[in-house]
Amino acid sequence: MTLSTSPGQRLRQAWEQAGPLAVPGVFCPLLARMAERLGFAAVYLSGGALSASLGIPDVGLITLTEVVQQAEAIVQASSLPLICDADTGFGAAVNVERTVRLLEAAGVAGLHLEDQELPKRCGHLSGKTLIAAEEMVAKIRAAVAARRDPSLVIIARTDARGVDGLEEAIRRARLYKQAGADVIFPEALESAEEFATFAQQVGGPLLANMTEFGRSPLLDRTTLGQWGYRLVLYPLTAFRAALRAAEATLRHLATHPHQAEYLSQLYTRAELYQLLDYEGYEERDRRYFGTPPSAHG
Repeated sequence: MTLSTSPGQRLRQAWEQAGPLAVPGVFCPLLARMAERLGFAAVYLSGGALSASLGIPDVGLITLTEVVQQAEAIVQASSLPLICDADTGFGAAVNVERTVRLLEAAGVAGLHLEDQELPKRCGHLSGKTLIAAEEMVAKIRAAVAARRDPSLVIIARTDARGVDGLEEAIRRARLYKQAGADVIFPEALESAEEFATFAQQVGGPLLANMTEFGRSPLLDRTTLGQWGYRLVLYPLTAFRAALRAAEATLRHLATHPHQAEYLSQLYTRAELYQLLDYEGYEERDRRYFGTPPSAHG
């Protein structure tokens, strides 16, 4: 794979060549760069993580503009293909057209749309309501028609399992595939047997959400891959770990006169600068001024 291929092509090639892919959620651009250096093949922007980072719950309060801005920043920081949570598409089918065009222009490799009504909820909570399957089909058709690159990955998420049961989730998934969705995302399946049954009756490629503390069991990628799941999301894992580490650090600062004995828990200045490619910026700056880099050692 090279950067001469489109983001969508790189994502498709990655899951075909090395799937099932572990796709970590990245809540900031720097974390996307870290994921790239650690060898991941794709990253994910979660609406839940973006909402939480702004101090608000995942109930449809963030705007398309906020999602596009964060997606663009992540794409600029890393060459990894980015899958973006596009919630309900921010409106009806005509709104989905604009959502797809803006996210594609921002450089995402794929996006997922869900079949919830507004106000939407986290997929693993109760109280969700669904739009009619026919309305979701129209949204998928709009998304497929709006993309300029046919390789942009359109992912259809159904939340039907938690509302109307597994059979309805399977029925909807089949309709969404027929409407042109490239990947199907069954949210909040409740057992390994359900993941296997869904895959058998719908067919791949599929996406599995392995979020913690939800309704789904945490299954290993090898098993999921054998069933036809090509993308495995870990949307909030790093975010939750970062919050726990930040809380521990703040507790330490609140109860100790200094942080000296806590230094081993922190990223060093050198490690941070290396992740930021600080030396690369300095070298280019010297080159732009016409000074040979070697003159500065």
